[in-house]
Amino acid sequence: MLKIDLMPQGTLAIYEQIVNQMKSAIVSGEMKAGEALPSIRSLAADLAVSVITTKRAYEELEKEGLIRSVAGKGFYVCEYNTDYLMEKQLMMIEKRLGEVIFEVKNAGISKEDFLEMAETLFDTNVEGKK
Repeated sequence: MLKIDLMPQGTLAIYEQIVNQMKSAIVSGEMKAGEALPSIRSLAADLAVSVITTKRAYEELEKEGLIRSVAGKGFYVCEYNTDYLMEKQLMMIEKRLGEVIFEVKNAGISKEDFLEMAETLFDTNVEGKK
């Protein structure tokens, strides 16, 4: 079963965090094509979030062709093109990183200080976990 860690104080909406973690699990092979996903209600209960939030995450994943709904049975991981999905993830990360770099420059933080900060956060996985 996929473990989803939410950061309520994070910059991304909760549904986006769910979408991103599920995408990563698909790219890494942690979630396999044909695998059943928890129901919208079950996932909402497990994560202690609104059913609307999980429904929106599933709709986003379905729109991107990563999962599919089977009437009366639930949601399943689709066959997918891993290279294409990885490229989409890289584009999203580059966009967000560009926004952060813009803020860093506006704050007057040096490239060296920023890289040190990024390295520290990367090594501690932002939440202090290794």
